[in-house]
Amino acid sequence: MDRTTRPLVIFAAFAGSLVVGLVIMLWALGGLRSVTAPAAIGGPFQLTNQTGQVVTDTALKGKPTLIFFGFTHCPDVCPTSLFEISEVLKAMGKDADRVNAYFISVDPERDTAAAMKDYLSSFDPHLQGLTGDPEAVAKVLSAYRVYSKKVPLKDGDYTMDHTALIYLMDRDGHFVSPFNLKRTPQEAATDLKRYL
Repeated sequence: MDRTTRPLVIFAAFAGSLVVGLVIMLWALGGLRSVTAPAAIGGPFQLTNQTGQVVTDTALKGKPTLIFFGFTHCPDVCPTSLFEISEVLKAMGKDADRVNAYFISVDPERDTAAAMKDYLSSFDPHLQGLTGDPEAVAKVLSAYRVYSKKVPLKDGDYTMDHTALIYLMDRDGHFVSPFNLKRTPQEAATDLKRYL
């Protein structure tokens, strides 16, 4: 490669990576909704909420839905995300009754219905915690393409690495995009109301 083409190759590689990064960022922020086909995310599930009631994927029909996967022993990301979802629901006023909001456990070993009920008492009452046996949880994690891994700690306990997206599903239960919480609760609520 001579001296004149080498800078062009380096520039082309840089420009290509910039474009790829921009496309990924726009998708993550929901800016490519009308350009891309809906991803194959979601599917049938049967879990139990924090009051012991069975909840299936049919509950997603008729309302837009926010879904966050996490666990009750999560030190920071989960409580922060659930607080932010709670703030959006509060900003929606009475329209919050027209939205589903689910916190689905990636840690069924510790997250019983009772543990979920206790944990969610600190957040908006519209939030439902869903859990189940390991097989049922594994099925929903697979359907939503959620990464989750048990990580042992030195004291014999463990934590969970997991996907930290908020999934926005439309009134038909189809995935729309990751829901952006990095804005004011009022802005996020206005965006969510478009799906009512």
